[in-house]
Amino acid sequence: MAPSPAESSDTVLALVSCISPLRYCSDFRPYFTIHDSEFKEYTTRTQAPEVRSHVPAQHWVSVYGPCSVRAAILSESRAELSDRTSYSSQTLQHWPHIIRIGDMKQAGEMAKQMKVKKLKNLKTLDSKPGVYSAYKPFLNRDDEIIKQLQKGVQQKRPSAAQNAILRRYFLELTQSFIIPLERYVASLMPLQKSISPWKSPPQLRPFIQEEFMKSLEKAGPQLTSRLKGDWIGLYRQFLKCPNFDGWFRNRRKEMTQKLEALHLEALCDEDLQLRIQKHTEVEIVDLVLKLKDKLTQAEREQLPVRPGTVAKLQSHIESVILSLPEDLQGILHKPPTPDPRPPTSDPRPCPMGMEDPPTEDTQQTACSHRDRAQ
Repeated sequence: MAPSPAESSDTVLALVSCISPLRYCSDFRPYFTIHDSEFKEYTTRTQAPEVRSHVPAQHWVSVYGPCSVRAAILSESRAELSDRTSYSSQTLQHWPHIIRIGDMKQAGEMAKQMKVKKLKNLKTLDSKPGVYSAYKPFLNRDDEIIKQLQKGVQQKRPSAAQNAILRRYFLELTQSFIIPLERYVASLMPLQKSISPWKSPPQLRPFIQEEFMKSLEKAGPQLTSRLKGDWIGLYRQFLKCPNFDGWFRNRRKEMTQKLEALHLEALCDEDLQLRIQKHTEVEIVDLVLKLKDKLTQAEREQLPVRPGTVAKLQSHIESVILSLPEDLQGILHKPPTPDPRPPTSDPRPCPMGMEDPPTEDTQQTACSHRDRAQ
């Protein structure tokens, strides 16, 4: 709750950026007023969704204190909602998290006005500025960063410097949290020696939650963070939230593209001229078409291949085409029809599997050539 849309927006955007380098993947709104069409829906409910121990209610507001570890990691709500109106706080007293922002006429007044308050009974909520939350954190409070910020206030440290200290703290905290996840996800990647140019790229191993939890015993965040508490419970809750889903989807896409890139590089190291000597004209045409599909995919998805890989594959394709009769060369040199499909990171059928039967289009192309030859 804020006195103006500008102050509300600044606060909400600051909150969702606290988990950087993780991306906030839920819905949030910079500000929300009594004139919005959904105002009644959000304010007339008699109670928020059930709030379990340690768990903030899903689909509702989650407001976190600036010195709490959960601000940097566990932003699970579906909406970050703020209001510039002065209606009674009792309207939202059933919400598990509320932040009340007062007038900040001077930048230095923030430290005096903002107070983190833990209330077991939100019905006693008053209109004073502060953070009100029924959330019970998984980890212990970090008193060192609080003392550091309080000392900065006493010494009249510039707000920009205070902000830099807090952002660096959140960055390091999130990195300590995400490193075990990065390490485990990297182990899902198949070995490079398992990649064959004549078979489909191998699939990533699935993410198994209990397997990951077991890895935390020896390689958990305790190696890089001084904070104590229920790290296992925090990870379990994080794995259920949209932020993990968004992060894992992005990492999975990156790793799948890496597999496709390694497969493309393996193709370029093969002697295609030697390969086609044992195959029919129809199979060679099918090979060319699949190689072209592979090139199109590399350009469309911007696969992270070594410099010169695409040019090398283009040279291979050209040499294979030149080994065919002239009229087939003319057909295969025609520019391909643009692919209307959106980019995808899903594993594709093997683009080079010579053991695969030729496609119908390939057969028609080769048959038309034979008909003309006759």
